[in-house]
Amino acid sequence: MNKLCIFVGTTVGGYVGWAIGEVLGLGFGWSFVLSSIGSIAGVYAGWKLARKLES
Repeated sequence: MNKLCIFVGTTVGGYVGWAIGEVLGLGFGWSFVLSSIGSIAGVYAGWKLARKLES
């Protein structure tokens, strides 16, 4: 369950970060940076969700 939640969090976080960059018209480089930040946030959120579901 832990790996699944982290995978989903990474995917969703990365997509949201990329979409924010595209909406703001920041170009490829900054969209990539925001996608990376979103992926990191998604890993954390997925990990916290998995911990909550396990207990």
